[in-house]
Amino acid sequence: MYEYIKGTIVEISPAYVVLDNNGVGYMLNISLNCYTSLQHEKEAKLFVYEAIREDAHVLFGFVEKRERELFELLITVSGVGPNTARMILSSLTVGDLEQAIGSGNANALKSVKGIGGKTAQRIIVDLKDKINVVGVSFIDKGETRSAVYDEALAALVMLGFTQQMSQKALKKLFAQEPDVSVEDAIKKALKMM
Repeated sequence: MYEYIKGTIVEISPAYVVLDNNGVGYMLNISLNCYTSLQHEKEAKLFVYEAIREDAHVLFGFVEKRERELFELLITVSGVGPNTARMILSSLTVGDLEQAIGSGNANALKSVKGIGGKTAQRIIVDLKDKINVVGVSFIDKGETRSAVYDEALAALVMLGFTQQMSQKALKKLFAQEPDVSVEDAIKKALKMM
């Protein structure tokens, strides 16, 4: 199993990053929080989780070990797979997720697209004793509206939502908050769909 991959960022989107390590390009699926941390960087060291399925070997990358640990805990919960765990980590910061689980806040978890009441309760029950509540904050970086809209739309489509549904949610959001960041646009659009 890979511990981490360090290399030059060749390509980055809100859903994945390609790292060049000695001439080999590694595509790693990432959360929006990871994207926010990496979007203006030239090089990165990402901690890796490798999901092995019958039809594919998929790599997931994390800027922090704690985010990877939470991801690994989430996928131990019945009904939560790697993509659902990534969706949770895209909608909530590490600190917010730890706080929600630690305090038993099912509503915070239910705000994530695809997480219902039963799954939210299962996550809390299964992980409450395994979570250390630690606050983590991510810094938003300023961008123009069109670039933010385009990146948010691309991320939502890559997460499996239709272009039409994604555009509808983003247009409504940008009408209310024209200066929203990419990360917040995606999180808020996920809650609207």
